Amino acid sequence: MLSFGLMTLSLNNEKGYFYELAKRAQFHNIRCFRFVPSSIHPFTQKVTGEQYNPTKDKWEPCEFPIPEIIYDRCFYMNDSHSSHCKAIVKWLKTRKDTLFLGHGLPNKLKLYEVLANTSLSPYLLHSKPLSSGEKLIQSLSPQQSVMIKPVNGSQGRGIYLLEKTSSELHVQTDKQDTHLSRTFANFQSAIAWLTSLTSRQDYFVQPYVNLRYEGNLPFDIRTLIQKDEKGNWREICRGIRTGMKDGIISNLSAGGSITSFESWIQKLPMPQREFIRKELDDVLTKIPIILEQKFPPLFELGVDIGISDNGAIWVLDINSKPGRTVALTLKPELTETLFNAPLLYGKTLKSANSETSISRSLTTR
Repeated sequence: MLSFGLMTLSLNNEKGYFYELAKRAQFHNIRCFRFVPSSIHPFTQKVTGEQYNPTKDKWEPCEFPIPEIIYDRCFYMNDSHSSHCKAIVKWLKTRKDTLFLGHGLPNKLKLYEVLANTSLSPYLLHSKPLSSGEKLIQSLSPQQSVMIKPVNGSQGRGIYLLEKTSSELHVQTDKQDTHLSRTFANFQSAIAWLTSLTSRQDYFVQPYVNLRYEGNLPFDIRTLIQKDEKGNWREICRGIRTGMKDGIISNLSAGGSITSFESWIQKLPMPQREFIRKELDDVLTKIPIILEQKFPPLFELGVDIGISDNGAIWVLDINSKPGRTVALTLKPELTETLFNAPLLYGKTLKSANSETSISRSLTTR
């Protein structure tokens, strides 16, 4: 049987998703394991983790060889465990007997720097490193607003909207289902706060664009794109994520809600409707092709797109380890497709790799 490893930074992460995958693995002649990169023994190269037992319908502790296929669902933070695991994953990717379902993408700033030199450039918000709080505040004009975001951020955590007045800095952020705001009465205290913030992790700066829906609700379009079992990219679902009133982000982890893309776009005038559809189709077709020209192979993408009040389209984020909440909420009929897709593509990868190995062996004889 093909061994399939679900790799994460904690065995408590994505338990529901991993269970649904593992439950279906036996029907594809696959054994499912889950593990943390740091649980690989450096000398024996055996893994201490869990194997799904289909007879008992549960995960059981065990030791096993490094799986043939690895589905990387590690979400790294700025901590020592993440750094340790990153190094191990980098080593895993050099092994010829291990295949990754997808190789992931670099951090958000590096990704921007690469894509800024492609045909996607007009759809990207100009991004630059936040080198220091003092330089940032000095560079802002009165009434100018910018967004600052963590370079390695996820789920909308750590995103702030900054607006400078003649003598103050107004800051807004969303945490869970609460919108928070604070005003620094002088720039020195604002600089001290920014210095403290950026000492914990790296940030980058983007211009603020108004991405709001009726009722002053922030919103974006989340699209899930995935490879089918033949390795062809397919758009799975397109939905609208709407944040809390007066908030700054639409992430579900920050209290956002989900509605259908069709119900949203039908409210727009026909010319605008047609323009947005055409632009979205074009951008979403280009993104995976361009990414795989610049980076190692991928398996799936979550693409977040904003529509500003002047009708401009902006690619806000591209995530190589997307969730499935939008797709499962809007299209529950896709449940089997979504939970079987990684397993089917994993078998395709293994088969293709085996054929390549046989071909090389015959060539060298």
